Amino acid sequence: MKLDKLGVIGGGAWGTAMAQVIASDGSEILLWAREPEVVEAVNVSHTNSIFLPVLPLSERIVATGDLSALDDCDALVVVVPAQFLRSVLSSMPPSKRPLILCAKGIEAGSQLLMSEVAEAVAPGAPIAVLSGPTFAHEVAAGQPTAITLACADEDVGRALAERLRRPGFRPYLSQDVLGAEIGGAVKNVLAIACGVVEGAGLGQNARAALISRGFAEMTRFGMARGARAETLAGLSGLGDLVLTCSSTSSRNFSLGKGLGQGIPPADLLEDRRTVAEGASTAPVLAQAAKAAGVDMPIVDAVCALLTGAAKVDDVVKALLARPLKQEGK
Repeated sequence: MKLDKLGVIGGGAWGTAMAQVIASDGSEILLWAREPEVVEAVNVSHTNSIFLPVLPLSERIVATGDLSALDDCDALVVVVPAQFLRSVLSSMPPSKRPLILCAKGIEAGSQLLMSEVAEAVAPGAPIAVLSGPTFAHEVAAGQPTAITLACADEDVGRALAERLRRPGFRPYLSQDVLGAEIGGAVKNVLAIACGVVEGAGLGQNARAALISRGFAEMTRFGMARGARAETLAGLSGLGDLVLTCSSTSSRNFSLGKGLGQGIPPADLLEDRRTVAEGASTAPVLAQAAKAAGVDMPIVDAVCALLTGAAKVDDVVKALLARPLKQEGK
């Protein structure tokens, strides 16, 4: 499989970080960004001060605002927010080249995962999912990172992993695309909940309990949808959950922290240049869980907080007042 020329769609922090990873072996990489100021900064000063400040970027990264410039790329790393994936892919000509999806979410309305959206819009294109415990600034700086690369076609997955691997960036192969996506989508919602714990000053005991019980919710939902337990317990599930539930470097955690401090949801969500995917995923996930008959009380609590239907104290009391149950269920 020819994978000489790669393109990255999305000039945010994670898209820029992926471009930096690919360029680190001397490869030229095309980076599409929606914002003209990002395109100019990457090409002129080799920086992305809006989404990935301070870090100097490789001169091998060439930015463009024209999607058609990526037409001759052999594979595309797609790093646009989940709710925009369909529109971006729909604006490109049909192609059989591999798509490496990096968005973590569930499409509103359709309740489709990102691979399902891509399959509908780009039929015949090999689909892979890149997901795991990654903060963009650390990846871009070359700090050690391990991540899941899931692809149903093992040969395609192996070729993509070999193309992306770097001394500080190690993809682990999986064929469980569904499990990798569910882990990434659910952990974003749970990270909001952990941020609430931090913002409300509820303590480390509460955070540890929430991570554990949140992982139980992730596992229940994933298994109901056909995911593999080992995927959910791996990098793209538990690994990502631990990372994003523990640091303000996580946009979802920061959103939750604001909610825990009593800041109105509308104030936290307006004029955000960076996207907290969990805010869009939470209501869709809650609907999908209900349809599948899966109990996800933490996800329901996050939905209530985001809509302003409940306050933090009320949510905590409701969770603690739930009937006693055997652990693991």
